[in-house]
Amino acid sequence: MKPYFSFQWHITDECDQRCKHCYIFAENTGKCPDRMTRPQMEAVLKNCRDFCETFGRQPYFYLTGGDPILHPEFWTLLDMFKAEAIPFTIMGNPFHLTDEVCQRLHECGCLRYQLSIDGIEETHDWFRKPGSYKTTLEKVAMLNKAGIRSIIMTTVSGKNIDEVPAIIDAVVAAGAKVYAFARYCPTSEEKENSISPQRYRKLLEDCDKIFRNYEAAGYDTYFNRKDHLWTLYDYEMGRFQIPKDAEPDMIYGGCNCGNGHLTILSTGDVYACRRVQNSRVGNVFDKRLADLWTNEFEAYRDYDKFQKCSKCELKAWCRGCPAVASSTSDGDFYAADPQCWKKI
Repeated sequence: MKPYFSFQWHITDECDQRCKHCYIFAENTGKCPDRMTRPQMEAVLKNCRDFCETFGRQPYFYLTGGDPILHPEFWTLLDMFKAEAIPFTIMGNPFHLTDEVCQRLHECGCLRYQLSIDGIEETHDWFRKPGSYKTTLEKVAMLNKAGIRSIIMTTVSGKNIDEVPAIIDAVVAAGAKVYAFARYCPTSEEKENSISPQRYRKLLEDCDKIFRNYEAAGYDTYFNRKDHLWTLYDYEMGRFQIPKDAEPDMIYGGCNCGNGHLTILSTGDVYACRRVQNSRVGNVFDKRLADLWTNEFEAYRDYDKFQKCSKCELKAWCRGCPAVASSTSDGDFYAADPQCWKKI
């Protein structure tokens, strides 16, 4: 079977929330939400098919927004996926999920539905909106019942880092099938995320113990060690070893920006990574994605440009998070990850 290629596709900016760390509205709360028309969505799907045919891949979509379910042609698009047996994940909100909606999502090919918990109840509802904490956790069982793998994601910042262990307990108690966290990328003039490298390492250490305790107790939740700094942590703990047959010029893992992923916004703009604010490479409506991939995306594959990672023996497996590095520097994709504690 051909390997998958991941397209993160934002079909609309419309949303029931105005999260304080939202990339869309963080700098402009008066922004008029953009959304694709049906012909535009058909054009995007055609362009993605062409990309996969060119490179011998199969499409996998991470459908998001905003909240994609608010798009008036949401189900039309899902019927297109169903007709071609294209698998997808929804990254959205809990507010419009019902048993009937979840069953229909499953029938259309939805494999996973990602929700967010960004703190214990008071903190989460401050970030997002009152009542969303309880609503999110309540919908986990509904997704599981429909055969959709429930995912809970946390955006870690200085505001909520001390609450992550309590979040994990709440997520496991709710029966979530997957839990992961990623770091907040500051927007606009905000360049400080107030987490020191050693404090972040301590978070990984604490979470590692919690994860292992739950795993040993036989809980169903899979803990996705999403942040690439887990590789550094596991390396220090002796759990990850550099393969003896590793080729020096190969990239084996780490950030997939420019490697196995791209983002399409509701305006048609194509980004190397949605979290890298200045990573626009073109527009899906006037350029073949396959051509962008072999040209403009090359700017994100010059691994010797990484200021710190290029000197590290883990370069081919880690590289931290360039999105966090970019957002806390002057937009330099190759800047040092501010939470990396390794001395080079």
